[in-house]
Amino acid sequence: MDPHPTRTLAGLSLRDLEYAQAVSELRHFGQAAERCGVSQPALSEQIRKLEALLGVALFERTKRRVAPTAAGATLLAQIERVMAEARHLLALSHGQPSVMAGTVALGAIETLGPYYLPGILRLLRAERPALSLRLTEARTAPLIERLVSGALDLALLAMPVPRAGLVAAPLFFEPFLLATPPGHVLAALPRLTLDDLPAEDLLLLEDGHCLRDQALALCNAKPVTRHATSLETLWQMIAAGEGYSLLPALAVAARPDLHDLVLCQTLADADAGRTIALVWRASDPRDPAFRALASLFAALRPAVTLPAPGT
Repeated sequence: MDPHPTRTLAGLSLRDLEYAQAVSELRHFGQAAERCGVSQPALSEQIRKLEALLGVALFERTKRRVAPTAAGATLLAQIERVMAEARHLLALSHGQPSVMAGTVALGAIETLGPYYLPGILRLLRAERPALSLRLTEARTAPLIERLVSGALDLALLAMPVPRAGLVAAPLFFEPFLLATPPGHVLAALPRLTLDDLPAEDLLLLEDGHCLRDQALALCNAKPVTRHATSLETLWQMIAAGEGYSLLPALAVAARPDLHDLVLCQTLADADAGRTIALVWRASDPRDPAFRALASLFAALRPAVTLPAPGT
């Protein structure tokens, strides 16, 4: 229990402790003031205030010498330890500002996470062994809400990000492939463009998936009457001959077992796809570290071998 319950840390500053440490080392107020970059009267006044706050005379002062008192010697030893820890704190904060460490909560959209995150985890174990990711997969809107509230530190989303106050660092462009069942009329047509796609038979994910919105935007909002609750269900509907759709390239590359049931081909349109970005709050002080992590993610962009257009 504190024997002086009325004392608080409000009047105790590291600056005054630095002054006391300088006087203790140099045994001279003038030289201590010069080292600390203040006038001698100002330093002497702050030392007197510190002694009043501590209730102890730290120094014995005579015209010939300055020396710690018996009680002051004990406190000055503690002041030296406090200042060493303060300097260590500054060293830690400035030593590696752009390197992430510890646990970071990362969210990813459901149509990306299962196909992108396994590779990222393997690479991060080699590149950032001190970094541990706590992963979440969800649709765009819930991820943004969790990011804004602080429940997530980072999120992997498709651009544009529909929320102010967030920073989005583009990582890579993921093409969309035209996915059809064998025998579908589109499967036999070469060099297809988005304008060639018919309104009938278009299958998309249900409302709430950003992949649905992206595909609708690319297809000029063609009417869709059939929907899937997940990307896996969409695969199965295409394989069953229910229609065609646009699938992300990473998802296609991850399912070679379905390539005999679902035929995938690239489109002639250069913009048929989406840009994936790493997103965080603009107010987060870890911005330099997040930017460095985004650069690493971008450098480790996934390699996807795509079929030639119209094949």
